[in-house]
Amino acid sequence: MKHSLLVGFGFLLLSVSCTKSESESISFNTVTGTIPLDSMGITLVHEHMLVDFIGADSVSPDRYDQDKVIAKVLPYLMEVKKYGVKTIFDCTPSYLAKDPVLLKKLSELSGVQLVTNTGFYGAVGGKYLPDFVFQESAEEMAARWIDEYEHGIAETGIRPGFIKISVNEESPLREIDARLVKAAGLIHEKTGLTIASHTGTWATAKQEVAILQKMEVDPLAFVWVHAQAEGDFQNYLEAAKLGVWISLDGLGWSVDEYVDRLLFAKEQGILGNILISHDAGWYDPAKSDGGQFVPFTNIFEKLMPVLNEKGFEQSDWDLLLKESPKRAFGND
Repeated sequence: MKHSLLVGFGFLLLSVSCTKSESESISFNTVTGTIPLDSMGITLVHEHMLVDFIGADSVSPDRYDQDKVIAKVLPYLMEVKKYGVKTIFDCTPSYLAKDPVLLKKLSELSGVQLVTNTGFYGAVGGKYLPDFVFQESAEEMAARWIDEYEHGIAETGIRPGFIKISVNEESPLREIDARLVKAAGLIHEKTGLTIASHTGTWATAKQEVAILQKMEVDPLAFVWVHAQAEGDFQNYLEAAKLGVWISLDGLGWSVDEYVDRLLFAKEQGILGNILISHDAGWYDPAKSDGGQFVPFTNIFEKLMPVLNEKGFEQSDWDLLLKESPKRAFGND
């Protein structure tokens, strides 16, 4: 069950909010253990420490050295920690080198709370889906993910804090992608975990939302990842009216294109439906020394100064980086 207070269209979409005691009672899974929801603090909801794009048929922990990854990544965590960041969601999914043990080591060394995920990544034509996924029902896939939630990922004992899936930009959705969405809905119903789906435009995202609504899953449980790909800002209003979380999460790569989107959200009263992050990092095993690592700092060093000059206040940043991540990903 979601406990949230969403502001949209200048009025309250939901009149039930968490009291302090209620939010303290809600637990949340990080790679180092379960914490109270109120411990999230400043949160980046979409980043990557390590990603391997070789494909599901070849991905392996033998393709990188954990110590070398840590040496490369740790300074970037320490850098963003100086801006008060307390929690980072690592959105690397299964079969793209999701490594909960690596994340735990990085978390312990940096003091930054890292969150990993469960789910499968269907985009790029299914390149990152293992063969068995194409044969399994939504119920069978969901059972795998629920097992990770209840017992931990593989033999690590580390439990996911959210569901990460992705779909291809097609209409109608591919059958396998629709099945991934249904599986995500099933695990949400069982665990309360929020569904973050690498999507793109609203034309695709609204198909996912329709599947979830048919299952009677509240759109509040759905994060529209890479919503910056949507060209028509009016579609943000439609998504917000449904309660969908609109994630603008490519700020590690550019900033200018986000300014108008965030100003629009504030002017239209839907800033409370927005999440922001960088989609930055990451160590790539296919490249020498892991390739170029993109820092997690553009929000603080580039975006904030521009928007502050245009009227953004501290309360807006607290909403985007503290309150909304708690509401979007809190579950009981």
